[in-house]
Amino acid sequence: MTASSLCHVRRLGQVPYAEAWALQKQLADRRAAGEIPDTLLLLEHQHTYTLGRSGHAGNLLLSEAELAARGVTLHWVDRGGDITYHGPGQLVGYPILALGAVVDSARGRVPQADYIGYVRRIEEMLIRALVRFGLVAGQVPGLTGVWVQPDVASRCRNCHPAARRAPSKIAAIGVKVDARGVTQHGFALNVSPDMSYWDGIVGCGLRGHASIALADLVEPPPSLDAVMDAVIESFGRVFQKQMQPV
Repeated sequence: MTASSLCHVRRLGQVPYAEAWALQKQLADRRAAGEIPDTLLLLEHQHTYTLGRSGHAGNLLLSEAELAARGVTLHWVDRGGDITYHGPGQLVGYPILALGAVVDSARGRVPQADYIGYVRRIEEMLIRALVRFGLVAGQVPGLTGVWVQPDVASRCRNCHPAARRAPSKIAAIGVKVDARGVTQHGFALNVSPDMSYWDGIVGCGLRGHASIALADLVEPPPSLDAVMDAVIESFGRVFQKQMQPV
């Protein structure tokens, strides 16, 4: 095992969003300094909406009073993308990876092709993990995330009608690659969350596309721990890492 192939895995349980965000920043600094290997954080959040760098306030459909009544916190963050939801029953993954030296030095960032390639690999990793539970999901050209086609979603009795007309998102992805080439933020895979919280947003700013969960499509639904195991195994294969629990 080489230092470059090692990836620490930390299962953190349920963590407040602000606390997890601060931890990511700390670990990114340590990764950039070579103090730690690549690291994958796996966790849940309490009810939270986050808006990324492309976020539009109009895609939040609840007032401050309604947010408070539902116990939802709101954060504007430095990842890509628009608005999304995090909450119990959703597996959130934050990879802290060193993608390599910054090549686009004039702009202080990795090339756009590398950034997009990283997002595509996260999608591939999640698609492979979902196959473990008999669920066929995929990518949609021009859109980020992991999607379930209408013919698959039709088995869900309680899903939004839009799920039968257009692909539904089962995993959202929003990442940051800093000037040192180190990643933060990541993915949110819907395992068995309370799907009513998506009624308070226009998820990822996309109208006409529903959100869907693994529990809507697989009976009996797998446990969060089982999904974590599948994600860890798939992450190691796609990113060619030796996954080490810490």
